[in-house]
Amino acid sequence: MTAVAPARRGRLYVIAAPSGTGKTSLVRALMERTPTLAFSISHTTRKPRPTEQEGRDYHFTDQETFRRMIAEDAFLEHASVFDNLYGTGRAGVEAALARGQDLLLEIDWQGAQQVREHLPEAIDVFILPPSRAALEERLRGRATDSGEVIARRLRDSVTELSHWGEFRYVIVNDRFETALGDLERIVAGEAAPYARDRPGLAEFVAGLLA
Repeated sequence: MTAVAPARRGRLYVIAAPSGTGKTSLVRALMERTPTLAFSISHTTRKPRPTEQEGRDYHFTDQETFRRMIAEDAFLEHASVFDNLYGTGRAGVEAALARGQDLLLEIDWQGAQQVREHLPEAIDVFILPPSRAALEERLRGRATDSGEVIARRLRDSVTELSHWGEFRYVIVNDRFETALGDLERIVAGEAAPYARDRPGLAEFVAGLLA
């Protein structure tokens, strides 16, 4: 009788970045180019933006339901970001990985910390802007956010950037196609050139934080 090889467990890729780095655009382009990846859809209490759809971008959840899910330990990770709650359903992720599905999770640094605790094998990537000026320009280019929201996001970006060293891999989104290619190589298993301890990266980030 021929032995049946155990099913390959899927891999979870965690992508995080400060607002304005182009993370969401990169993630969507990566998904289009990598059909083996599935998107892990988070829950949020934030109101949907005009272009967002329930079940495609997020599971839009009211505060009461979200807090009940926290009490039931239904999240792999959850965090409060800009007065809204975000969380990743535990059962859905575990089921997908068990059947061999590779997943991509787009979250913030707080959520990434919790994922590491529960799934230390997750492959986490942090995306940096090429400069503080570029970060501000990208945030101001958003027509969906008010001036007050933009100002708060800019203030909070320094805190977010300071957590870059917690991630195994780091890329800089200077040119979109280059950054997208970097992500593709990480997913393909060619991640070594993007390690956080590579020469020159710490000095570059120090300039962003100065």
